[in-house]
Amino acid sequence: MTKLSEEQISLALENLRGWRRQGDMLSKTFKLPDFPRAIAFVTHIGFLAEAAAHHPDIDIRYNKVTLALTTHDAGGLTDKDIALALAADEAMN
Repeated sequence: MTKLSEEQISLALENLRGWRRQGDMLSKTFKLPDFPRAIAFVTHIGFLAEAAAHHPDIDIRYNKVTLALTTHDAGGLTDKDIALALAADEAMN
């Protein structure tokens, strides 16, 4: 997997609502109505991540779920990170 250029990352961020870049990582905190729905969201993301063979760091705080994405093997952000970020946003719709 090829690491994205700075220009590719900037363009991708224009299409990602609420995601922020922190070095070689993208992160976003999702607020769900309650704890059971936060867990359901994490489960859904888990299945998407497993299917893509791309696993995010996940932090759960009651009804808030933070996803942190990077491609460790590539040493930065790749298309896999952008695709999973878009899928996570879609899961909230």
